[in-house]
Amino acid sequence: MSHWTRTLALDSARQIIGGSESVLADAIRRGADLRIYTEFRHNEHIDISSPSDELVREVAEFAVTYLIDDRWTAGLMSLRQPVSLPDGFGPRPSMSFFLYNQDGHQAIGRPHLDGQEPGPTPEAADATMPKYNLLGQFDADTNAPSQNFIYDFDAYHFYVDDSWREVLHHDAQGQVLSGSIDALAAAFADGAAIKVGIGGLCGDMGDGLAHEIFAQTGSGYYYTEQKLFIAGSHPLIRVRPAIPMQFGSGDWDFGWLLLRTDGAIVYRRCDPYTLAFSDEDRRHPVRWFVR
Repeated sequence: MSHWTRTLALDSARQIIGGSESVLADAIRRGADLRIYTEFRHNEHIDISSPSDELVREVAEFAVTYLIDDRWTAGLMSLRQPVSLPDGFGPRPSMSFFLYNQDGHQAIGRPHLDGQEPGPTPEAADATMPKYNLLGQFDADTNAPSQNFIYDFDAYHFYVDDSWREVLHHDAQGQVLSGSIDALAAAFADGAAIKVGIGGLCGDMGDGLAHEIFAQTGSGYYYTEQKLFIAGSHPLIRVRPAIPMQFGSGDWDFGWLLLRTDGAIVYRRCDPYTLAFSDEDRRHPVRWFVR
């Protein structure tokens, strides 16, 4: 069973009031899943013309996690469509790639999926929110606008499910550094879920900061004679490594990975500005986790 533990809590001024950043980083390094709890008032964050100041609690899944420089953590929502609370979805189909850092710095990349000409996005009205602090915005006239900001939520709580177990670590050439392919194959055959931590996946985006990206896989294949394990990842978002993590023009994309235990990786990349796909052959060290 999943077990969620609060590892870090911030107040509305983003000051630490519980847990610690190092405990959160240690959990992410072990492959832990991340969810973030926040609180806000309806007429401060959803509809500023509303008379309702009802407290709203939100818990969101951040299925893609980053460990930067072996000490800084950030998470991204990878499957979210924009919503218009409390009734339905936002006006245009898109992906809401919200990014939250451990210190409360936030960002969003929004690739639109409807093929329309660029136009106003839901973020266009954010400046009128009393607790919204815009730090930078990019590419507003493209298919993939992005913003960096701080919304002063009443609370930020970082929860982890630290139940993953590392069974294999290999380098970019597939040389085993710890664990074994046999252990991975045995857990896979018993129906275990598989998660990966990929080292240096955003190294071509600049800055040179050491980083590891974590995401679950959805399908797996084991070639029993070759002892070769292959997995297809859930969708993930690549962002230029930085502290804090943030979006900028041209320094992010998204896609899927096909990973092999010999170190070979294919990245099916989607350009957020054009939605054009391309496949890239890569090699990276990978840590494999099971649950």
